[in-house]
Amino acid sequence: MAKKKVVSIEDRIPKLKQARKKKANRRLIFYLSIFFLLISIIVYLQSSLSHIRYIEVEGNTFLSDKEVISISNLAEDMNIWTIDKSASVKAVENNPIISSASVDRKLPWTITIQVEEYERVGYVQKETKYYPILGNGTVLNSLEQHTFTGDAPLISNFTEKEYIHRMTAELEELPKSILKLISEIHWAPTDDNKNKIRLYMNDGLTVDATIRDFAARMEVYPSIVAQLDADSEGIVHIGVGAYFESFNEKEESQQDETTESEESVEDTINQEATSENRE
Repeated sequence: MAKKKVVSIEDRIPKLKQARKKKANRRLIFYLSIFFLLISIIVYLQSSLSHIRYIEVEGNTFLSDKEVISISNLAEDMNIWTIDKSASVKAVENNPIISSASVDRKLPWTITIQVEEYERVGYVQKETKYYPILGNGTVLNSLEQHTFTGDAPLISNFTEKEYIHRMTAELEELPKSILKLISEIHWAPTDDNKNKIRLYMNDGLTVDATIRDFAARMEVYPSIVAQLDADSEGIVHIGVGAYFESFNEKEESQQDETTESEESVEDTINQEATSENRE
């Protein structure tokens, strides 16, 4: 029978003590690390190291960086961790030019404000000056122009806010490729239809349309124009249906009606003369 090696307790005690000491040292180092980490966090939060040093603004065109920062209620030297992001977003979105906004931290010291502005969909004229108008109907009175650049349609004769707001909302939904084709939009209400509008296009054509569902209906315009001759002149009617009415055909029709009317008058005169001769 094989003999087992016997280890005396005296030999084992130093090893046990050494193992327990290493375990205690590791535990102490762990607790000290946690302690110093917490101290470091507290010192960081209480010191200028956690203050905002840079505020970046992205996506703005009509508002300056300073204006966006001002309405956000954010400022340098504020604690980056204690700012109320939701309150800042709400404050920025309350501006009529801003459609949406977001506020994000970019460690260690930067705040980024991302904004999305309403699209400029046209211009309105006041006396001799022109002002951009946005998709929500807001007129940018601070951006007056002395000349009409033609990079967006001129919106004219809208005397009621309700209808100009409806119009600009439709223009906001209109593809930019079609918006660029429009030179002028005139409100032309009738007793039966207050949504009636007339458009003058950059290609020389006129469009008779309605504000209601204008964006969706206007999308057929390029396909209608593609079927016309380059020198065609007339009115594109876009309503329940879409069709083209040529000015030339209209003039010919009017001339035919005039000719028929003149011939009818001559026949009447001849008949009266014949009747008198007989008498």
